[in-house]
Amino acid sequence: STQSTWGVIMEIPYSDKEERASVVQGDWHSRSKVSLGQLSADYKSVQMQDEGKGMYPNIQMVDASKKSSSLLVAIRCRPLLKPEVKANSLEVVRIVDRKLVLLLDPLNFEGSEEEFAVDRSNEKQYAFDYAYDQKTTQEEIFEGTTKRLVDDIIDGYNATCFAYGATGAGKTYTMLGTLENPGIITLTLRRLFAMIEEKADERTYQMKFSYLEIYNEMIRDLLGDDQSQVLDLREDPAKGLSVAGLSEHLAESAEQVVKYLFLANKNRMQEGTGANQYSSRSHAVFQINVEHSDKCAGIEAEIKAGKFSLIDLAGSERASHTMNKGAKLIEGANINRSLLALGNCINKLSDQGIKGKGVFIPYRDSKLTRLLKDSLGGNCQTVMIANISPAHTSYEDTHNT
Repeated sequence: STQSTWGVIMEIPYSDKEERASVVQGDWHSRSKVSLGQLSADYKSVQMQDEGKGMYPNIQMVDASKKSSSLLVAIRCRPLLKPEVKANSLEVVRIVDRKLVLLLDPLNFEGSEEEFAVDRSNEKQYAFDYAYDQKTTQEEIFEGTTKRLVDDIIDGYNATCFAYGATGAGKTYTMLGTLENPGIITLTLRRLFAMIEEKADERTYQMKFSYLEIYNEMIRDLLGDDQSQVLDLREDPAKGLSVAGLSEHLAESAEQVVKYLFLANKNRMQEGTGANQYSSRSHAVFQINVEHSDKCAGIEAEIKAGKFSLIDLAGSERASHTMNKGAKLIEGANINRSLLALGNCINKLSDQGIKGKGVFIPYRDSKLTRLLKDSLGGNCQTVMIANISPAHTSYEDTHNT
């Protein structure tokens, strides 16, 4: 056994010492170019709807746009970063037909298309509602995942969109993006304002927004006058669970809100780690509250409210990969504990959908799950966008995601 550069002790079955040494040192560049021609042909030939036939008969493809499920899970694979390209990192993630994700074991992958087509014993296959490769644009991801939620918000329902993944996988880029390539939040705001304008003759709308972070189970207002102030979660008889002292701002246009967001994001807790130079150390929760009433309702008008929570989660961490020590190590443990609480809630909500009422949902295990209690489960819609890296150095993180 030997310690590989991706931090996992594995057996390397090479008889040639020089070849074995090149593997340990990460010299994969000469074997990293694999054509997907045969792969795509193989997978396209599989009839996933036919019972008991095909290469993977247990995987059934579903059109996510026609599902009745309240949960949609998508995967997004980012491109290799410049340091990874410079280090000749091998790409071990393959995405086929925007549904299947193939994860290749870097210790057993020789880079030969013929050998890979014959021997698939070391690959791992995962099926998602949507799977997006490195060339997918922000607009395509929005169209496939989050756009469908805007109609629900306009009609008075709650919805939630998460960006999940290991640190450095591209979560903040997916949610916030840049001015040139706007992310999910900006595209959602533009869609909301466009739909409000379409229904302006029938309804009166008011939209407010807030932006907070949860750092080490402490809540701070990123748009408040004093970002160092710690806020409390409280039960309000009228509004339900709310954050005491959290500032709300009236949304006048998508551009105005985005300007606030980019300014507020500078106040977010960020520090460099061994895995990411600009690692977010907190969960960022952006919430849009949309209220509307019919213009022809008479003297008494019924007001309906919908809430959309868009969350850039802190990255899950492995101490051996991030090289964190001291306070950063404690931060990483708190991040992982919070993500575990969120995962437990989602699993229990899934059990509740199968078994019916009577399943206990542990919302109180973390501040994040308590805050999102009214936006998870029931008739609320949830989208999870899991972000992964294609580099062989991130193999374990990608597998865990």
